[in-house]
Amino acid sequence: MITEAGNNPKVAGLAYIAAFAPDSGESVASLIKNPVPGAPVPPILPPQDGFLFLDHSKFAASFAADVNPELAAFMADSQVPWGVQALEGAVSQPAWKSKPSWYLIATDDRMIPPDAQRAMSKRAGSKTVEVREVTLSMSHNRTRSQILSPELRRVCRTLAGRCRPLEAARCFLKIVPASCGRSGCEHLVS
Repeated sequence: MITEAGNNPKVAGLAYIAAFAPDSGESVASLIKNPVPGAPVPPILPPQDGFLFLDHSKFAASFAADVNPELAAFMADSQVPWGVQALEGAVSQPAWKSKPSWYLIATDDRMIPPDAQRAMSKRAGSKTVEVREVTLSMSHNRTRSQILSPELRRVCRTLAGRCRPLEAARCFLKIVPASCGRSGCEHLVS
């Protein structure tokens, strides 16, 4: 998770793209455990042999509502299982407590409620930008460079010379080249 991986001394700042930003002792599981009434809930199926999947029948509406139906069906069919540990791993020291952060809030997100995104970004002290998108990681309505604010693009360019790819909660690889032109670099952001 970027929240913990960001403690690496080479990381200058964090950028959350409609992502979870847990505090000490929190995990994704704890953050989605008790949603407010009416809030979207990720359609995670019960674990099977220690792995999780998203419900195939609810995948498109929850995770790919703004892509064409054929692509959404392909994505649902080809999803890779993820370990229960990924959902339950608690953060010990969130990097946002000691480093600057930016947060792009997807106001129509159906995986992480926008109010939860706002609350996490506020407690992290993140500079925020809100865009009307369903699921930013999957959206094809606009190019990534159109979604990213000029300020976040400057951050990407600044970090370009100092980053090392790390496993992150969400892949930022598709966004970065459109923003700063450096291909193959995740900038340690989710």
